[in-house]
Amino acid sequence: MDLNKIPQIKHTDKNNFFLFAGPCAIEGEDMAMRIAEKMAGITDKLGIPYVFKGSFKKANRSRIDSFTGIGDEKALKILAKVSKEFGLPTITDIHKESDADLAAQYVDILQIPAFLVRQTDLLVAAAETGKTINLKKGQFMSPESMKHAVQKILDSNNEQVIITDRGSMYGYQDMVVDFRGVPTMKQYAPIVLDVTHSLQQPNQSSGVTGGRPELIGTIAKAGIAAGVDGIFMETHFDPANAKSDGANMLHLDLAEKLLTQLTDLRKTVNSFEDIKL
Repeated sequence: MDLNKIPQIKHTDKNNFFLFAGPCAIEGEDMAMRIAEKMAGITDKLGIPYVFKGSFKKANRSRIDSFTGIGDEKALKILAKVSKEFGLPTITDIHKESDADLAAQYVDILQIPAFLVRQTDLLVAAAETGKTINLKKGQFMSPESMKHAVQKILDSNNEQVIITDRGSMYGYQDMVVDFRGVPTMKQYAPIVLDVTHSLQQPNQSSGVTGGRPELIGTIAKAGIAAGVDGIFMETHFDPANAKSDGANMLHLDLAEKLLTQLTDLRKTVNSFEDIKL
C-alpha cells in the first residue's frame, strides 16, 4: 500500500503515524465541517497525514429505533464537501455491494466493517472500485486470519489495502486489544489501531453500546509504542449527545493534547533499533 496514492493526503514525508478520525456518523453538515476544520488544523500543526472519517449510514445497530443516518446521498455529499473545503481525503464504511460504487463517487477510502470482513462479494466489490480499502479486523478473528481478507483485495487487482484492529471480544460485553497481533498483521498490510471502538462495551441490556473513553490515551500510546502505522479514532464536540457511539468517543477538545503526545512518542519509537531474535 502506498499512502501517497490517497488523494490529497498531506505530510507523508514526516515519518509520523497517519490518522483516520472524525464522528461516528454524519449527523449533518455543520457538525461535520466543525469537526473537520478542528482536526485539519491540529494535524497540519503536528505533521500528521490525516483522513476525515464519517459513516454515511449505520447499518449494524443494536435496536431498530437506533439512528442510522440522514440519507445516503445527503451524507455522502457532506463528505465530498469536507474534502473540497479542507483539502482532505475521506473515508466511510460500506455494508453491501451496491454501496461500493455509490460511496466511491464521493470518498477516497472504503472501509469494510469488522462484522463483514469475511464477506467475499463485498470485499471484491470494494476492491474493484480502485479505491484504497480499509479492512476492520473482525472481533471474532485471529490476526493471522486477516491475511485471507487482504488477499481477496490483492486478488481483485487492488494493492491499496490497510488493516485496522478494533479489538477482540472478551466475553459478551467487553473488548480487548492483543498487541501481539500488530507485528503479525503488519506482514500483510499497514496496520491501524482503532482506539475508540476497541474500548466499546457492546451488547448492553439497554441496546445502547457502552464504552471506556477514559482509556483512549492508554490504548493509543500503547499502539504507537507497539509500532502501528496509523491510529483510528472517533471524536465529537458533544459525545454525550452524539447520535451514534458517543459512549466511546474522544471529546474534540482533547484531540490536540492526545495527538501531540502520540507524535512525540512516535519520534521516540522511530529512534529505536529493532530487536530481532
